[in-house]
Amino acid sequence: MPKTLLQLSNLHKSYGANAILDDAGAAICDDHKIGVIGRNGAGKSTLCRIILGEEELDSGRISKHADLRLSYLEQKDPFKPGETVLGFLMRYSGKEDWQCGKLAGRFMLKNDLLERQIASLSGGFQTRVKLCAMLLRDPNFLILDEPTNYLDLKTLVLLENFLADYEGGFMIVSHDREFLKKTCSSTLEVENGRIVLYPGNVEAYLGYKTEQRVQAEAVNANMEIRRKQLQTFVDKNKAKASKATQAASKAKMLDRLQTIAIDNPLSSVTITMPAVETRKGTALRLTGLGIGYAERTIAGGIDLEIERGRHVAVLGDNGQGKTTFLNTIAGVLKPRAGELKWGHEIRIGYYAQHVFGAMDPQQTVQRYLEKAASSGPGPTTPTQVILNMAGSFLFRGDDVLKKIDVLSGGERARLCLAGLLLAKCPVLLLDEPTNHLDFETVEALATALKDYNGTVFFTSHDRTFVSVVATQIIEVKDGKVELYPDDYAAYVYRIQQEARLDAQPAAKRADAVGVQGGKSALDPAARRERQDKLSKARNRLKTVERTVAALDGEKKSLLARMAQDPTRYDADATARLAVVAAQLDQEEAAWLTLNEEIESLDPQNG
Repeated sequence: MPKTLLQLSNLHKSYGANAILDDAGAAICDDHKIGVIGRNGAGKSTLCRIILGEEELDSGRISKHADLRLSYLEQKDPFKPGETVLGFLMRYSGKEDWQCGKLAGRFMLKNDLLERQIASLSGGFQTRVKLCAMLLRDPNFLILDEPTNYLDLKTLVLLENFLADYEGGFMIVSHDREFLKKTCSSTLEVENGRIVLYPGNVEAYLGYKTEQRVQAEAVNANMEIRRKQLQTFVDKNKAKASKATQAASKAKMLDRLQTIAIDNPLSSVTITMPAVETRKGTALRLTGLGIGYAERTIAGGIDLEIERGRHVAVLGDNGQGKTTFLNTIAGVLKPRAGELKWGHEIRIGYYAQHVFGAMDPQQTVQRYLEKAASSGPGPTTPTQVILNMAGSFLFRGDDVLKKIDVLSGGERARLCLAGLLLAKCPVLLLDEPTNHLDFETVEALATALKDYNGTVFFTSHDRTFVSVVATQIIEVKDGKVELYPDDYAAYVYRIQQEARLDAQPAAKRADAVGVQGGKSALDPAARRERQDKLSKARNRLKTVERTVAALDGEKKSLLARMAQDPTRYDADATARLAVVAAQLDQEEAAWLTLNEEIESLDPQNG
């Protein structure tokens, strides 16, 4: 039986007049794998800090089971100056060096990396170190607040694989919908002061929420028609002696009619990109380019030509040079060798972490955006357009009158990005633009950039964002910067295979390489063993396909049953629907895993 580790009861927390939590509650068990969603400012991080004891409630209670061993991913850096990776892990966890090294290896922190000073590592590798430190404390429940920020794709896959095998429970706050889908089987939404815990992943929950709203709106519409009919009957007959009794009865019925309360929907996020002048030809030409710093070259011999209007994702592991490449083509760093040439009359807008420090702290949000909009060509941008852009990045109402010096780091990041879009630059360079945004705003930005007629170079760890925006991929790897020959889906698949191979022991890795090398690399016994595994995998795939079909049919049947009488809450159907949706998601994940296994065993016909 699941054990309740955390009981949240009647939680109240306000900042001034803003109620973040208002009589909120939930029971969190040891087997819950929870994705926490909600708009920026809704209270997701506040809830995590309250559970961790870093922030106090106004009222309410959090009961913790005696068996709870809670660990969390620290946002601040717990490292000491000059500390090595292994030295920090041993100090932080109190574990032996071999124990630290064994777990660190699962996140590809091996060999000389363990002896490196943490300060010399990229932000993504430092996050890997903090993840290892958290896990070395042997927790049975984890809290991870935006763990995917600054992680490269391979680290993200390694974290996903670890969480898939993790026996304890966890809560993950993330704007990365794909990451939540792959790791979480339950969803907790923080909205309008309340928290809702749903037994299904984020896609199932959002679908359920939409269905509930549609049903409630249909019930209310029917109720309004009934109300008008009754009111008309009462008005026509209340003065007639022969109908007075009936009219009085109908009036009582009218008083008893109640509609279903529906929360005012949070305004949907829509970002409209100002159009830029369209030209044809080359946007950027690189010839023999070298990038790096005075002490060393990161990559050299770069020969690229990018046409105007392309949306280029710059991808690669952390520390390989993605940001160095962007800084070089932005003019922040000088080329180490070769030639870099932009097209005629190109203006560049650059979004990067260091830009935040250059903002005037005494400017208001609105004035900053007005100044950014006026820097672009063409007629003056209307005030309403500026306010609409501000609202898209969650600066609404009096928020636009706030001075920059009172904004948080995340708010400054959003303001900088909004100003960049208003500047109408024909080329945008975006270094991790999705950090500090909730996933609804991320998806709105992706949709806007997809239709943007200018040129974009960007880095991002968010797979949904990259798949929507990118039309070309540049990979930065092992001292080279090259166009990737295939699409993003193929790139992600390759990284998943590499991560899976890297995480295997050396002997298994050699076997895997032999399989990938073709049938000639295997002796007859190994070939028979592989064929047996392939046959079993295909049989399991058929079973999973039958299960998926059955669950999908049951889901449709349950939805039809609930739609027949939307005025009645069918508790059994609602509960079963949540179970079926969760099982369906698990079986579809199993289907994908089996397909990958079959393809690895028989690459030509898998």
